[in-house]
Amino acid sequence: MTEILVLYYSQGGAVREMAQLIARGVESVNGAKARIRTVPKVSANCEATEPDVPASGAPYAELQDLEECAGLALGSPTRFGNMAAPMKYFLDGTSGLWLKGTLIGKPAAVFTSSGSMHGGNETTLLTMMLPLMHHGMLMVGLPYSEPALSATQSGGTPYGASHISGVMNDRPISEDERKLCIALGKRLAETALKLSR
Repeated sequence: MTEILVLYYSQGGAVREMAQLIARGVESVNGAKARIRTVPKVSANCEATEPDVPASGAPYAELQDLEECAGLALGSPTRFGNMAAPMKYFLDGTSGLWLKGTLIGKPAAVFTSSGSMHGGNETTLLTMMLPLMHHGMLMVGLPYSEPALSATQSGGTPYGASHISGVMNDRPISEDERKLCIALGKRLAETALKLSR
């Protein structure tokens, strides 16, 4: 099985739901399997009074997950046009993998959710790509051959899947957003399988 890592951070639950849809797209491809992982919040404690990774919660990512994956889908909520601090903190700790060239040539895709239509979705997706490109990863987006990309009245970009959650995080994932998440996962898995031949 070719394993795709779906790595996300979610505070309100929308990015977690997107991660599950992307994993569904990955697993719709014969020979591909999704491994879903998250990253913990960054502790506000200044001293080492709490462990970096909590003892309970969703499965947390380790560097080994990146080493073992054949592709990566990276998701974060939008924070002022950029990824959330916990995801950036995790990525900042991947220098050892960068030195070894672990991720070079692996495909990657990005996804995000924001509170408003012009809340920085596209800049978040683009800035999430930067560390992945420094790692030598190959970016996979969404082509306009996906009908939902032209039809959407909510989230969805050629740079990756996106969702507009509403300021109070009360808007469910739309049908077009759902289709684009699944399509992104499928495209990422297909690309990983082609590259692994």
